[in-house]
Amino acid sequence: MNCTKLLSLASVAAAGLALVIATAVIAEQATDSTDTGQPDTKLTSEWAETDAQTYMLAGAPGKMHEHLAKGVGVWDCKTTMWMAPDTEPVQSVGTTTVTSVMDGRYIQCEIAGEMPGMGPYLATGFYGYDNVAKTFVSTFIDNHSTGIMNGVGELSDDGKTLTWKFTFNCPITGKPAVIREVETITGENTKTLEMFGTDPKSGKEFKMMSIEMTRK
Repeated sequence: MNCTKLLSLASVAAAGLALVIATAVIAEQATDSTDTGQPDTKLTSEWAETDAQTYMLAGAPGKMHEHLAKGVGVWDCKTTMWMAPDTEPVQSVGTTTVTSVMDGRYIQCEIAGEMPGMGPYLATGFYGYDNVAKTFVSTFIDNHSTGIMNGVGELSDDGKTLTWKFTFNCPITGKPAVIREVETITGENTKTLEMFGTDPKSGKEFKMMSIEMTRK
């Protein structure tokens, strides 16, 4: 047997001995931890398991998420807008595409249409239901603003009307403002969307928009 083989065998033997010694030390430390008042591993594991179950339940899609998913599809939209109180309405058409995302936890709405006098209108909204807060939640952006609107919603007892309150910063007053949005299911493939805002001049609420939606 040459020197190289002897060195190799010696290295293997040394590694094996080190492994045995390390295992013995770890076992001794584990035994000592009980005597020195270290936390009980079993209790810690039970707490962690309960905590994990709580998080899993909070993140699981439920009936409210199923309600939102009923809106999945492509919708034709006929929009009537009022730029200010007591003004003549203007009309436009557009399309809203609703898809389910994040394994059914949210829906994503992609809106494409025309903003009368301002050109193409594009928007993206995400809608969900927060199991912890027990409320509907949303965030919304479009190509005519630089702020992100955030909303919370409440579903009626009959499941047909979802009322939202979106907050944003009003460009005219420079202060936070609220838009109230009422979504009403009128049929299997039809619904209406009404938006109400506060006139920054008078401080009174007025109807800003009405959308008739029909699923293709």
